[in-house]
Order: sequence, then C-alpha cells, then structure tokens
Amino acid sequence: MSQIAIPFSSWLVLGPALLCGAAALTAGLIVLLRPWLARYALARPSARGLHSVPTPQGGGIAVLVATALAAGIGAQCTALLPGDATRLGAVLAAAAVLAVLGLIDDIRPLPALPRLVVQLACMAVGVWMLPEGTRLFGIMPLGLERALLVLAGAWFINLTNFMDGMDWLTVAELVPISCGLAMFWATGLLPVVPGLLALGLLGGLAGYAPFNKPPARLFLGDVGSLPLGFLTAYGLFALGGSSAAGGGALAGAIILPLYYIADSGLTLVGRLRRREAVWTPHRSHFYQVAAQRDGVWSVLGRVGVTNAVLLWLGIVSVVSGFAALGVAALAMAVAVVAFLLLTLSGRGRDASAGP
Repeated sequence: MSQIAIPFSSWLVLGPALLCGAAALTAGLIVLLRPWLARYALARPSARGLHSVPTPQGGGIAVLVATALAAGIGAQCTALLPGDATRLGAVLAAAAVLAVLGLIDDIRPLPALPRLVVQLACMAVGVWMLPEGTRLFGIMPLGLERALLVLAGAWFINLTNFMDGMDWLTVAELVPISCGLAMFWATGLLPVVPGLLALGLLGGLAGYAPFNKPPARLFLGDVGSLPLGFLTAYGLFALGGSSAAGGGALAGAIILPLYYIADSGLTLVGRLRRREAVWTPHRSHFYQVAAQRDGVWSVLGRVGVTNAVLLWLGIVSVVSGFAALGVAALAMAVAVVAFLLLTLSGRGRDASAGP
C-alpha cells in the first residue's frame, strides 16, 4: 500500500509552506494572465452562468500550475514509496490534458462526444494510478470496480464543470473537500500522492478565491473546472479505498462532496424526465434557482454552512474507522443536504409560511 505518514512536526512546517506558496503563486499568475484572458477568453452571459457582464475566464490555469508545483515540491520533501513518483506524474499529466481540452472548449466550444472520450481516457489513467491496494468494494471484481470508478470519475468531472456557474460556489465546495483530504494525509489516513495534490489544490483555490468573490472578476473556465474535478475525484477515490482509514473511509468519501452529488444528480434526473438535452447549458440547478430568487450571498451562506457540517461528519466517519459510525454519519449528511436542497428550492420556506 502506498502509505506514508510523515512526522506531524514536519507536516506543521511543510503543510503551511506548500499551502501559502501555492496561494501566492496562483494570485501572482492570475495578475499576469488576466489581461490576456480578458482579451481572448471572455465568458459572456449565457443560459448557464449567473453573471450579467462579460468576465474573463481561465483562472484555472493558475490554480493547476500552482497545484502541480506544490505537489512536486512536496514530493521532493517527503519519503515516497516505489511508484509514487510515477503516480504523481501520470495524474498531473492527465490533469494537464483535461486543462488543454478545457482551454480549447473555452475559446471554441467542442462537441460533447469528443470531450467525453478524452475525459474517460484521463479518468482511466487516474484510476489506474490510484495508490496500490486501493479497493472501495472488496466483494466486487477488481476490473468491474475500476470500470465503475472511471464512469463515476467522468461524471464527477462534468458535475464540477456544470456546477461552476456561480461566483465562489466551486471554492465553497472544493475547499472543504481539499481541506479534509489534506488533513487525512497529515494524520496518516490518506496516501501521500492524493494528500499532496489536495494540499496544493487547497492553496491554489485560496489564491484564486479573491478574484472570484462576488461579483467575480475572474472565472475558472473549463480549463480549470475539468482538471480540478478530476483531481478531486482522484483524491476521493483514494480516500474511499484507503485501508489505513478503516471502515468509515468510503462513507467519508461520499459525505465530503454530497451536496455537489445531490444537486447535480437530482437536477440531471429532472432534466431527463423532462426529455431535455442534458449536455446543454441551463439554470435549473437548485443553487441557480435560489440565487435568482434570493441572491448569490444567501445561497453561498447556506452552501458554506452545509459543507462545513459535511466536512465535520466526514472527519468523524473517517477518523472513527468504524463502518457503523460511517453509516450513521452518512445518514446525517443525507438529512443535512436534503434540508439544504429543500430551502434552495423554496419549498421549505413555502411550507413554513402556512396556508
């Protein structure tokens, strides 16, 4: 198993250094890139986004570069097991391919099928490069499990892309997930490669956040949302199959992104029932409906609080190591997310108003 627990005293130095370095590098690159992005990569108002004026996109380039450099430097300062350097390089290479795909799509939209094929291929690389011994469903044949993970990962890449339609929403979602994954690595519950990537991603998002604060001056673009969704899925799969985390690992890996999964999944089901073309832009996500009704900050506050609760429940599930406690935490997480979706849809408020 590719599992390394570095001394906590060393992590207290390495962790903040990588975090701050990635944040500073991201912010610096954004300042340098923004004039070019404003000229060549403008996101114009559309049926998907909630912004009303053309806004530069492509900030994901800076986030991904900072994530890769932070992870690479961290790997030089950390004891790696055989194969870890190859895993890190292959995962970053797949993320770079997705970034190029996203950059092309940002400038000139691509057909859905070629995008999906590339996403599946990159996710296959990510699944193949999971830490040695990673198993999420022990009773399932390994080949079938890996095939399902590729499909689930491609879906997560796309849901990250589709959900990135409101200022700060991706930050509010991926920061808690990255924080949780980095914490699990620091305590020896997550292998080093996904841990380093999570720490670098956390720093990159911190550097990007001020530019995406409502009203946003910059968006990630597909060049950012596709590889960031990929790296997050990779980390969650590694957590779910981590033997060091015990019986609560899989539940924790589901809990952390549960709001994203629920909002995008239920919206997808609703669009399929209405026989809509699910790959086309729209504003029917729960957060989009609520933002148009209540405003962006109202939605961000509710989503932020919910994700903080999910982070706590995920930590409880993983650290406990008990499957039963993980199931209980997952049930609580489902209830919390259901309440959030109820309020975002407006039904909870209508019900409380009485006849």
